Amino acid sequence: MKLGLALSGGGIRGIAHAGALKALEDSGIKIDLIGGTSSGAMISSLYAIGYSPYYIYMLFKRYSKNLVGISNIPIISGIKKFAASKMLKNIGEKTGRIIEEEYNRLAENKNIKNISDIKSMPLVIPTVDVQSSKEYIFTNKVPDIIENKEKYITDIPLGKAVRASSSFPGVFSPCKFRNYKFLDGGILNNIPVIEVKKQGADKVIAINFKADDIDETSNMMDLGMRTIDIMGNKISEENLAQSDFILTISTDKTGLLDAEKLDSCYNYGYNAVIDNLNKIKSVLTT
Repeated sequence: MKLGLALSGGGIRGIAHAGALKALEDSGIKIDLIGGTSSGAMISSLYAIGYSPYYIYMLFKRYSKNLVGISNIPIISGIKKFAASKMLKNIGEKTGRIIEEEYNRLAENKNIKNISDIKSMPLVIPTVDVQSSKEYIFTNKVPDIIENKEKYITDIPLGKAVRASSSFPGVFSPCKFRNYKFLDGGILNNIPVIEVKKQGADKVIAINFKADDIDETSNMMDLGMRTIDIMGNKISEENLAQSDFILTISTDKTGLLDAEKLDSCYNYGYNAVIDNLNKIKSVLTT
């Protein structure tokens, strides 16, 4: 049996995916295929090229300031004036470029340049071309059963693929590649279960994030994250329906770029797998 894993987007909470991967490995559960959107693309791509879950976690701790480099900018305060300035565009471009360069360097350490160079397992990364409003899939393996192969892109540097899928609107500038302008894959496909299945997975575990409850202590960022989660889960209904097990991780009001909660999120992901281990093993053996 081939087991696939589909990882959702979720900002800095995505490090919880590394915790979940570590728990699956510790429990003797082998992943054969993987895919992810946005922060899920960040984790799945590193895993597919041979970085261990714990090492991925340490990389995020080391480079979190670069990966979420605009987190200290007062976007909420004076947002109208700030959003109208060129500063936001420049920062979004710079931060995206940093992510691209960092991932290309990490890929080169494994003798990988383009996503097609990955041989360890199939990898799928969704993105959206803002000009055509169409979804595209970066992958190292185009499924044989697919008639419309134009949506699959294999000859792209891994760093640019990750950057494209992670270009969250309003935070990062669109990622330019050839005639495309790519934005966050979560716009149309926040958790690529169906694409992972097309790669030959017999069973797929989907990992997403619980939409935090809103109460009297909630702030504007909490409300924003709640909105993002609701939208992401709504968009993903068809994909989630195709999964064999959905692991929903609660991250206790972690903000989109809340790098101070990296440790907590990693542990949330690890513990979520351990708490549901018997259910996961039951699904995989039926």
